[in-house]
Order: sequence, then structure tokens, then C-alpha cells
Amino acid sequence: MNAPAKIDLDRNPGPDKSAPTPADLEIVVRDERFNREQAPNRWWAGEPFGTAWHNALSATFPRGEAFFIEAVKAHRDGAPPKLEAEIRAFVKQEINHTREHIAFNRLAQDAGYDIAAIDTRVKEMLELTKGRPAIANLAVTMALEHYTAMMAHEFLANPKHFENADPEVRDMWRWHAVEEVEHKGVAFDTWNHATKDWKASKRWKVRNLVMLSVTVRFFRNRTRDAIELLAQDGITGWKARWGLFKYLMITPGVVRRIFPAWLAYFKPGFHPWDHDDRELIKVYESEFEAAVMPAE
Repeated sequence: MNAPAKIDLDRNPGPDKSAPTPADLEIVVRDERFNREQAPNRWWAGEPFGTAWHNALSATFPRGEAFFIEAVKAHRDGAPPKLEAEIRAFVKQEINHTREHIAFNRLAQDAGYDIAAIDTRVKEMLELTKGRPAIANLAVTMALEHYTAMMAHEFLANPKHFENADPEVRDMWRWHAVEEVEHKGVAFDTWNHATKDWKASKRWKVRNLVMLSVTVRFFRNRTRDAIELLAQDGITGWKARWGLFKYLMITPGVVRRIFPAWLAYFKPGFHPWDHDDRELIKVYESEFEAAVMPAE
């Protein structure tokens, strides 16, 4: 009779276990700048629904990425040298993302969109995290970093998402997507480091419950934000909701297409680098080689 298999509910790298993050992964800082001169046409994505969705995402990034940085930095003490270096590179990348999304948000405002209400809501939500255990903020960051990595992969792998976008805006989103793919394991590895004394079952349970909570809030809030932005274009009611649903779920269907990667997050032993998609990074770097510089 076969003994029951022992399931590793969550990887916990230690002296006798290697992290699934590729040993030869190099996180680089691509110090690029976009959207400094003039705004494109009001519907920069070529249609209103993609424009509303991406404007809603971008409006959350300056404060959101600052939150990610602090959540990861809070747990870097005692990290192995490789992870410590990856955290430093992660921070530098996220600082640049913040800078470029501030510029992009100004572009959206110059095109006539009022995104101040979105920023205010993000600020109010982040105020609620003050005084919360630092490990809770890291769990939320880990979940949201998985969202950014999933969407980044899809944006890079499927040209339909940006085929009608303003070229410079498209380049900005592709640049951001490449770096999100590249550092997609940093928050997760930091979580494993910070919870190394937890039981595997607890670590697995907490990260999955947090992901479910984050998913509900993410889609509720971003949908509300996008609907409000569509109203600024005179698109309201069922037309706004159906158009946004079709954009997200049918064509090009980013939410539908990332569902398998979202579901994989819940499996025992999951790690973001279970799927090595660095080929997408190589394609980008072959086009923008001069803009790449080492993180250190």
C-alpha cells in the first residue's frame, strides 16, 4: 500500500531548498521616459473602453506602487543576499514606474479626464492600512503583484491590447509590463522569507484568503473607476457596462485570458516563476537595448 504523498502547501526556501526564482534572473532598471510633450487623441487606446480601463489602472499606480515598495522593504532584514539584491532592484523599478505613471496621469488629465476622485479613493484606502501588521501589507502586495504580472504577460504576449494605441503610450505600457514580469517573484520570495517560521498550511491559507479579498476589491473598484471615466465621455448605463465587459472578457479579453494564471495562484506549492516567461523580456530588450542598464 502506497504511503500518502506529502503536499508542500507553500514553498519555504531554506538552506536545503532552492527558490524557484531562476538562479540566472537579472533584474535591471530601464530608465525610460514617456509622455512628456503632448497628449494623444482623447481615446488613446483607439476606443473608449480600453482607454477608461487603463486610465483607471494608471490612476492607482503612484500611491499603490509606493505602498508596494514599503511593504517589501519592511521585510528585507535578514534576507539572503540574492533576495536582498532583488528587493533593491524591485524598489528602483517601482520608483521609475511611479514617475512615469504620474506623467501618464497628467497626460490623461490634459486629454480632459478627471482622475482626481480615483486618486482620493486610493489615498483613503491606504490610510486604513496604517497600524495594520506589516505582514498583512506584504500579503496584499504579493497578491496585487500577481495581478500586475498576469496582465503584463498578457499585454506583451497579445499585440491586440495595444494595436490601436498611441505609439508612445503603448511603449510606456510595454516597458512597465516587462519589468513587472521580471520582478514578479520578489514580493512572493519576500513573503516566504518573512513567514519562514510559519507552518506551511498557515502560509498557504493566508495568502489564498488575501488573494480572494484582493480580487473582490480590485474588480469592484477598478470597474467603478472605469465606469466613472466612461461617463466623462458621455457613455453611461448599459452601454458603458456592456462595452467594458466586452473589452475585458471578450475582445481583447484580458480578464478572461488571465483567469488560468489567477487560478494557479491557489494551488499548493505555487510560485510565480512556475511559468518562466522571460522570452517576452528578451523580445522587448532586442528592440530597446540601448535603454537597459544594470540595477547595480
